[in-house]
Amino acid sequence: MNPLGFCCVRCGERLALARHGLCSRCNRLIERFPYCGTCGASLRENALHCGRCLQSKPGWDRLVMIGRYDEPLSSLIHRFKFRRQFWLDRTLARLMLLAIIRARREQGLCLPEAILPVPLHHFRQWRRGYNQTALLARYLSEWLNIPYDLHQIRRIKRTPNQRGLTAAARRSNLKNAFWVNASVPYRSVALLDDVITTGSTLNEIARQLRKRGVQHIQAWGLARV
Repeated sequence: MNPLGFCCVRCGERLALARHGLCSRCNRLIERFPYCGTCGASLRENALHCGRCLQSKPGWDRLVMIGRYDEPLSSLIHRFKFRRQFWLDRTLARLMLLAIIRARREQGLCLPEAILPVPLHHFRQWRRGYNQTALLARYLSEWLNIPYDLHQIRRIKRTPNQRGLTAAARRSNLKNAFWVNASVPYRSVALLDDVITTGSTLNEIARQLRKRGVQHIQAWGLARV
């Protein structure tokens, strides 16, 4: 539960609608902009693909994000992820929901059959106390009426932290890091992550999902670096 009660989780301003979590002023500080519906690159207007994606497409088919990993979004994510402020899950999930609704309206996004949160290694989840993407998925599942599934992917390799690594080092770091169910019961899924940097984690999971017969993969992230 949000310890700030009916106040904005960022500035402490009294809220008219407590369930929103953010006041309108702080919400406006989060920059929304047109972006490539595949990789998230900034564009002058929304498009399903940019020139770079047409030449080298990522492992997923569509991408949805709230915005860049800049203030104030970056601070909210950092507090949620590293400061054990798990009660920010509803606020961040609502921002993600609005981004999905916007993508459906402006980019023709179709909802997937299921939401698959990117898993943590069990040791890291034990230290943190929760998997932040699973908390987000619980709300999005309820609001979008789509199941979220924690049983299709497991992180079986305890890898070093990805921060500061090059794209090549990240790919090497993630080799054999995930187990994916041999018989995934979905043909369309959304992989839910918090911050998408190089996309190495999502690409590795997507590669394995393709082998299991998943045909359409979306990447949903709170922010894109």
